[in-house]
Amino acid sequence: MARIQGVSKSKAGPMVRLVYRFGPRMMKKLTGRAPQAGSGLEPMEIWAHQPKMMMGMGKFNQAVRKGRSVDERLKNLVELKGAQMIGCEFCVDLGSQICRNNGLSDEELLALPRYHQSDLFTDREKLALDYAVAVMRTPVEVTDELFARMHEHFSDQQLVEITAHLTLVNLDRFNAAFRIGSAGFSEGMVCVPPDHPAANRTLARIA
Repeated sequence: MARIQGVSKSKAGPMVRLVYRFGPRMMKKLTGRAPQAGSGLEPMEIWAHQPKMMMGMGKFNQAVRKGRSVDERLKNLVELKGAQMIGCEFCVDLGSQICRNNGLSDEELLALPRYHQSDLFTDREKLALDYAVAVMRTPVEVTDELFARMHEHFSDQQLVEITAHLTLVNLDRFNAAFRIGSAGFSEGMVCVPPDHPAANRTLARIA
């Protein structure tokens, strides 16, 4: 359970109600599955205490996700790795199902925490995951050597898009701070475990 209650539909303004109306459809498109616990919109319901901030965050999210210079598989991998590092239960649950809905296998999801030791990822993907880990650390640990290696494999446009996605992932700290739990998008299926699960639960499981 989150640390504060979200804004209910009955108390929401017109713009927030519009988000509540179309949000489930968007989530179903991303995941291919309905949430098994709650509305699946818990972060939005808490952001709704500050509607202008919620709308601004949503516009940034949409702008970043419209980028097309990087393939979806790579973006999904770096986003899920970033969410895992933050320890956001909601995000790894949602992200695992988004990855699965976009073709990643259970074996690949289970291998992500130890991607260096896996032959399921290409060298280019492993490099991008190294970059994701470095960007997500506090303070950021992107060395000149790592950036130079990235620049050998990714264009300037791609580097901006990947880094923008990781900036977007940093918003998941909002969810972790409010302790927003899993919505069950990966219920009964494999889910990458967060590095620091808020309630000390293990989410990685197979039905």
